[in-house]
Amino acid sequence: MGITLTAYSHMSLEERERLFGLLKQGKSLRSIATILGRSHTSLAREIKRNSKYGRAYIPCRAQSRYERVGRRQRKKSSLKNPQIYLYVREHLRLGWSPETIAGRLSQEHPDESIVHETIYQYIHKTQKRKEQFVKCLTRPHKNRRKYTGRTVQKPPRIPEAIPICKRPVRINTRQIVGHWETDLMEGNRLSKQSLSVTIERKSRYVKISKIEDKTAFTKSQSIHYSLNQFPKKIIKSITIDNGSENTGCIDWKLPVYRCNPYHSWEKGSVENIIGRIRRYIPKGTDLKNYTDHDIQALEDLINNTPRKCLNYLTPKESLLQFLNYNPTYKPKWCTSK
Repeated sequence: MGITLTAYSHMSLEERERLFGLLKQGKSLRSIATILGRSHTSLAREIKRNSKYGRAYIPCRAQSRYERVGRRQRKKSSLKNPQIYLYVREHLRLGWSPETIAGRLSQEHPDESIVHETIYQYIHKTQKRKEQFVKCLTRPHKNRRKYTGRTVQKPPRIPEAIPICKRPVRINTRQIVGHWETDLMEGNRLSKQSLSVTIERKSRYVKISKIEDKTAFTKSQSIHYSLNQFPKKIIKSITIDNGSENTGCIDWKLPVYRCNPYHSWEKGSVENIIGRIRRYIPKGTDLKNYTDHDIQALEDLINNTPRKCLNYLTPKESLLQFLNYNPTYKPKWCTSK
């Protein structure tokens, strides 16, 4: 008479304890298999995998191992299913950010969804995948930065400047033109040359100039030259960070607001535009390879690129619109064609 087997299922702790007790009674695996209703080969594998290195078969230890291995094997796939897997990989190669991919996926495939954090974890999970997809990100860091950021804060280097918390709401909400942000963009760290980037908060109009060193005098002269090309009515304040190169700005006869230490997002407009410049001048590039004509061409390109935040106007059109200039009129600061 043959053994009637039920559909396959993992052994329970109770079955393991009965197996242990029957083995102690000296019964054979075939007779035990008949009692438990299982294949004798399954019982042989159970004993073999849990009695390695000369150890005795212990039911509770075998159950603990089963649960540990089960948890490890039952983790969900990084990208849920093949459709999402292919969609994410294809659009990462197109240069889409994980946030864009996650938002667009639910529109193109209403029954599917994914969180952008899951995509980031997928990218950084293995070294091989890092090399493949990290370079597709807008800011390709090899290692993920801590979400909490820095915890130790130093006192501000420019205490004479006005803390950004005291900046009026109408400036924070970009209600009026004439409030600027500035920062330095480094090239090769071994080189003293860098780019001075200054942007108007409401229109996003940007001025870029190459400076030969990072001293406060050189940076101050560069910003002063850039802003003096504009009418005085649109030069009302400037926001800086705590870098020593900005100490010369406090001598100007206009409000100068400073960010809190390590809070670069508080001058998000200039940080965003530096990110855009990095698309053309990658990090670590020696700025000696770029002439003033090249920098001017890049400035014109950015100021003539439509922006979603401006309702798809260009920064140049937006600033001219705020100043009520005739579109055919070209002020001296408007050098682009």
